Amino acid sequence: MKYLIITTFMAVMYSCTAQEQNKNSAEVKIKIEKSEAEWKSALTPEQYYVLREKGTERPHTGEYDLFFEDGIYHCAGCEAPLFESDSKFDAHCGWPSFDQAISDSSIIERLDKSHGMIRTEIVCANCGGHLGHVFNDGPTNTGLRYCVNSISLGFEKEDEKRDEK
Repeated sequence: MKYLIITTFMAVMYSCTAQEQNKNSAEVKIKIEKSEAEWKSALTPEQYYVLREKGTERPHTGEYDLFFEDGIYHCAGCEAPLFESDSKFDAHCGWPSFDQAISDSSIIERLDKSHGMIRTEIVCANCGGHLGHVFNDGPTNTGLRYCVNSISLGFEKEDEKRDEK
């Protein structure tokens, strides 16, 4: 009986989570649409694997894992701004981690049931590129940890932004 109650509770919680996450992703329309051939010609093979095929780079190998300069992180697929450097922290997980997106409309959250897990995938709201996942175990006041593949990001230093103005 105890097993039945726990199983029922977990099924209800999963259903509510899935409905909420699918609602979030349904509200935002991807702005940039390209054919797979266009994406393959615009991205490196590694970028294509992560951004378009939802791959993951190996931990502790990405350019931005232990990188802490001031500036803006943007999508490597379309250059849309995603994260500010002041939201980045070292989560010791092997991938760049942020506690919030640059805006509520820059990232779409989607339910991810791959690999026998239930997670929340994050994609660029501009081009739909896979960035990584968001978890609710962050150490800051947001409680979030956006765990992002370095290869899905580009970076613009604070100095470069000022020079362009």
